[in-house]
Amino acid sequence: MIPYASIEQAAFNIMKKAAIEIPEDYRQSIVSMAENEKNELSCFVLKTMIENYAAATTDQRPMCADTGLPRYYVKAGNDARPEGGFVALEKALRTATAQATHDIPLRPNRVHPLWRTDLNNNVGINAPEIDWSFEPDVDWIDITTVHKGGLFGTDYRMLFPGDGIDGIKRFLLDTLIAFGKRGLACQPAIVGIGLGGSKDACMVLGKQAACLRTVGDRHPDPKIAALEQELKEIGNSIGMGPMGFVGSSMVADLHIEVGYTHTGGMPMSVHTFCLASRRATVRIHADGSHAYRTDPKWFSEYSRRETVGWPS
Repeated sequence: MIPYASIEQAAFNIMKKAAIEIPEDYRQSIVSMAENEKNELSCFVLKTMIENYAAATTDQRPMCADTGLPRYYVKAGNDARPEGGFVALEKALRTATAQATHDIPLRPNRVHPLWRTDLNNNVGINAPEIDWSFEPDVDWIDITTVHKGGLFGTDYRMLFPGDGIDGIKRFLLDTLIAFGKRGLACQPAIVGIGLGGSKDACMVLGKQAACLRTVGDRHPDPKIAALEQELKEIGNSIGMGPMGFVGSSMVADLHIEVGYTHTGGMPMSVHTFCLASRRATVRIHADGSHAYRTDPKWFSEYSRRETVGWPS
């Protein structure tokens, strides 16, 4: 039985880590970009980002004043047993969100869409969002929090099978150029692409691809992995650098996730994470002990399975 108190404390801790501690995989990608960026202004911006990361860690304050919309991704082992059940686990996550908003502090960004009511704790109707996934033959629970902006950096298009790979490239270029020109992304960004599924699933896959995979991670399908690398290079060849300046440092990495879709279509979504890439994960074991990391390890052989059943 996983103690309720352990879940609430662990959720608070990852809220703090996500807001303050830049994941090392992303930080190293910015260091590498700064070393290779030829445009003087873009290079200066990248180096300033690195300095800001260090200051946030030293001061133990959020790196960015806009701490986005905090949310959770929960991967529960099939044999996991949280105290009070999964309703209690959800309560623990909402409580931790409210406490973190007050104590860290996080900016209270959540308001009612019509009345603009602000409870000043990032909790409300359907907030924070909690996505669920499951894993066989284990008794732990992984909880990941992601603090992603909730206004821009996302687009969707219904492509068709005849559009093929060229259509995917065209939509990606259209999107990144529009984001860069209009200030709708906070780059350098990890870009996530969702391909297939239903319309809503396509959006979910793209956001997970952006937020729940680390820089350098490649898809297990070698053809998709090759396409990820090609699209990343295309994204960095359009002449835009950090924060929309001229340069070659727009895409820190690019990830693709796919879902089986309707035979007549090929839906595609594009999502950009922000330059803070705020994510943190905790694994809570059956005895309540915690292990923290920055790689969510959200995608697994089980989550990407094509089969009806699963070997037990």
